[in-house]
Amino acid sequence: MNRLYILFVVILLGLGLEAAGASAVSVLDFAPGVRAIGMGGVMIARIDGAETLYNNPAGLTELNGIGLGSSYSIQPGILSYGAVDLTFPNWGLAFLSLSSGDIQGYDSSGSQTEVLSYQDTALVFGFGISPKTIPFIPHLPLDFSLGGRLKYLSVTNGAAKGSGFSLDLSYLMTFPDRRLGPVSLTDTTVGVGMTNLFGSLNYENHSDPFGMTIVTGAATKIADLVTTAIDVDLAGAIHLGVEYTPVSTFAIRAGVFNRPGGMAVTLGLGVDVQGFILDYAYVSGPLGGHHRVSLSIDFSGIDISAFSRTFRRILP
Repeated sequence: MNRLYILFVVILLGLGLEAAGASAVSVLDFAPGVRAIGMGGVMIARIDGAETLYNNPAGLTELNGIGLGSSYSIQPGILSYGAVDLTFPNWGLAFLSLSSGDIQGYDSSGSQTEVLSYQDTALVFGFGISPKTIPFIPHLPLDFSLGGRLKYLSVTNGAAKGSGFSLDLSYLMTFPDRRLGPVSLTDTTVGVGMTNLFGSLNYENHSDPFGMTIVTGAATKIADLVTTAIDVDLAGAIHLGVEYTPVSTFAIRAGVFNRPGGMAVTLGLGVDVQGFILDYAYVSGPLGGHHRVSLSIDFSGIDISAFSRTFRRILP
């Protein structure tokens, strides 16, 4: 059992997370997405393609088409993290995985013992609802939407296995575009997210509750060039991020956030070529920085007619 505990501590250090009380720590506590990570982890007020499922599911109502994404994180040490997501207007699905692989165990004398491993997998279903799309609800002066995520988690920690469900709820309000003198403010949003309202990770002989968090945040785009965003976790964490888009196909991101042990700095890049999107993020950490990359497809941004014309030219 001591060896399993040591393995779990190693996993926590690799995640850069700190468990609060008896709360379960898992792949669901690992900040998802890549674009948001490059901006310091700000996400609650961001509408950002397929990553909207992770940021704030209420924003799924703003998606115009189908999105397909996958991401992979290169962690310091032994951890491997990956995610695959599929989103549609108003709903989305995701599969998350966190694994240490096999680790050879040793006793105090240096002799080999059993092989240890840590494996998390999670399934996520998210949905968003906008009152303006419901026929029997009268027109409201505010433009807002509501969302939720139902999550299933399965954990293997050495010989111990557990599973459980949890629920998130969220809110997103969108404001009209404004001008401050010559400067335009667009895509202004305010969001609130409540994570793990109920649920626990259930093992054979005990249960660990999922830690509940409440996050508020805001974002806006200045002069159609710079997006600024802030998230405030009511437990004390603050995330600040900025994204500069000199052209519509290229983005530069940076951010900071506080965590146990000090501040972390993030950097990111994004390239969008007709709906094919490549994103990269770097996060500094006490065990060394880690890198994350993602490849996603926004089908609403793909010019299908251009592919058709190219295909016809290839044909004899």
